[in-house]
Amino acid sequence: MTMKEDSFPRQQLETEFARPEESPFDALASAYDAWFEDEGKIVFVIEVKAFQKVLPLLPKPWLEVGVGSGRFAQALGIKMGIDPSSELLTMARKRGIKVFQAKGEERFFDEETFGTIFLIVTLCFVDSPLAVLQEAYRILRPGGKIVLGLMLRDSPWGRFYSAKKDERHRFYKHATFYSYEEVTELLEHTGFAVEKFVSTLFQKPNEVKAMEPPREGFFSDAGFTIVVARKVPEGDHKASRERPMRI
Repeated sequence: MTMKEDSFPRQQLETEFARPEESPFDALASAYDAWFEDEGKIVFVIEVKAFQKVLPLLPKPWLEVGVGSGRFAQALGIKMGIDPSSELLTMARKRGIKVFQAKGEERFFDEETFGTIFLIVTLCFVDSPLAVLQEAYRILRPGGKIVLGLMLRDSPWGRFYSAKKDERHRFYKHATFYSYEEVTELLEHTGFAVEKFVSTLFQKPNEVKAMEPPREGFFSDAGFTIVVARKVPEGDHKASRERPMRI
């Protein structure tokens, strides 16, 4: 399935970097990308293997919001992504990803453009997770899927990175980690019905030595959780949208 040209943002058709804008990750881009080749090498492969369990379920076309340097997009076959960091987008483009500079909450694409939207370790870095999920809902086709890759706050890895945030770590000082309950409430409130969980990374932080298989379902002791949710027709989730959010 291919998208018509007018499915793309009209102001972006002639350039993949339309609005140079500073991102906290511009200055950290090289260090961020190097992590995947160094201390994060096995972790990355473990997480990719977990995503591969859900890929056959996901309708195309695909978009990654928060594509970063394109590591996950390249590994998973995601052809298009957006990110606010021009430096990271330069790397993603070199990996063959069609990229645009934008934030996840911006009204950037036409309605009902995509079959699946990925947010892989992205929700914790956005200014408003609710706004990002609402925009994802808008640009997904009926019955489309959203796929979240998360380090949940109450998991061993979530606590590890929350401590780094408290220490003002150069990456994680920008992060806000969410609980299982908060994520599922956000999804329900924005019109998504959770269909599937996949869990992995049961080895502890700084102790990852070997590959491990993903497990179906949600496990609170997993370091990495994948959530697949389906876009519900707007009338079917009106009541949940009108309830006040606790987050």
